[in-house]
Amino acid sequence: MFPSGMDFARESGGGGVATGTVLIPTRFVWPYGGRTVYLSGSFTGWSEHFQMSPVEGCPTVFQTICSLPPGFHQYKFIVDGEWRHDERQPCVSSNYGTVNTVMLSRDSGYNSAILSPQIPSGSSMDVDNAVFQRLIRVSNDTANDALPRISEAEIQVSRHRISAFLSTHTAYELLPESGKVIALDVDLPVKQAFHILHEQGITVAPLWDFGKGKFTGVLSALDFILIMRELGDRGSNLTEEELETHTISAWKQAKLFLNRQTNEHRSEFPSQLIQAGPDENLKDVASKILHTGVATVPIIHSSSEEGLYPQLLYLASLSEILKCLCRYFRNSSGLLPILQLPICAIPLGTWVPKIGEPNLRPLAMLRPSASLNAALNLLVQAQVSSIPIVDDNDSLLDVYSRSDITSLAKDKVYTHINLQEMTIHQALQLGQEPYSPFGSSSQRCHMCLRSDSLHKVMERLATPGVRRLIIVEAGSKRVEGIISLRDVVRFLVG
Repeated sequence: MFPSGMDFARESGGGGVATGTVLIPTRFVWPYGGRTVYLSGSFTGWSEHFQMSPVEGCPTVFQTICSLPPGFHQYKFIVDGEWRHDERQPCVSSNYGTVNTVMLSRDSGYNSAILSPQIPSGSSMDVDNAVFQRLIRVSNDTANDALPRISEAEIQVSRHRISAFLSTHTAYELLPESGKVIALDVDLPVKQAFHILHEQGITVAPLWDFGKGKFTGVLSALDFILIMRELGDRGSNLTEEELETHTISAWKQAKLFLNRQTNEHRSEFPSQLIQAGPDENLKDVASKILHTGVATVPIIHSSSEEGLYPQLLYLASLSEILKCLCRYFRNSSGLLPILQLPICAIPLGTWVPKIGEPNLRPLAMLRPSASLNAALNLLVQAQVSSIPIVDDNDSLLDVYSRSDITSLAKDKVYTHINLQEMTIHQALQLGQEPYSPFGSSSQRCHMCLRSDSLHKVMERLATPGVRRLIIVEAGSKRVEGIISLRDVVRFLVG
């Protein structure tokens, strides 16, 4: 803690600093995982090691904050007992092997320099912005007024460069070197289909119609949600027999009829399969996902030869497209200056409105004591894919998403539950056992801060399995907003 505007080092030997030297709070980050990580450097005489702590929501990222005097410093990390350095940061050779280096300036302009676009995203050392603001006693209002702004022209230039990249790269580049894609027969019972989704740890699968000889649609976790709501609305608990009588094709026909009758959520249910060929460019693939509301687009190769079935190659998602963008612009981020701006300065995502602001798109949140039925209704009615679960102070506890619904297929849980009586907390416990494909809560809650750069957020969202980041307040974890893959790609593509 740094209660005053300055901190003064004590007398020490070796790498110590003379009394009266102004120290600068400096954050060091090791983003490459490990069981135990320590920091050591010239500022400790290489004799003292500072233990680094995992970042909440990022178990592979370790950090610590040290108070250092202005000047040139060398440092290394000790990861699981081995000396390591960050190859992405400035390095020199010394008596201690290859070490990272940093130069700290005593000038007041140091803070803005270290946070400028010249500093690469994911840097292993930067100033902790929140701590620095407390040190110099800058109010939140002043800090927000000082945020950099982007012009419409800058946005359009960046979008043009992104569009040019996406237009010249094809869906074929998304295909992995090896892997499997699961498709389901449309005549498969719904009950068995959702068992397969759960066992395979997937949330969507293309549907194959042998009679027509083609792929006709997809089955997703949203279908399971709607089936449970429909059966639950009839006033009876779900039974295995009820799901046994519903084939996938029968459910799809009933769903289309229901949509025509109620005109409900047409954007969620395209009347025909949305697909793409391997030669289609990434911009068209992204547009199909954004404009139709689907989560994935099957990449299908259709042969011109008679008698040959179309070949399912892959399920393309916005995550893979975002990963391509990050990889391409990683070493040339100067071409897209908006990537270094903090997300709070960019018009994307859904935020909790401040006092006096219009609540144009409310952020859906629920307490863990809310019923599972309330969560399912909110997922469908608000047309969102996840809901932050918060305590009475709106601090993040967990996330309930559409994918969690398939956990009800485990051990036939759906046969003996009541949607009104089961709480979200109880439902989440079903998907957090060690063998669950969705993992533990520490891997489920992916968070970021309002001060994080757009590039950092993009890198996180490009990680497999991460579909949204919950924006939280540092320390309290109070939910401030949410940014999804769809939000980011829609902003970039325009």
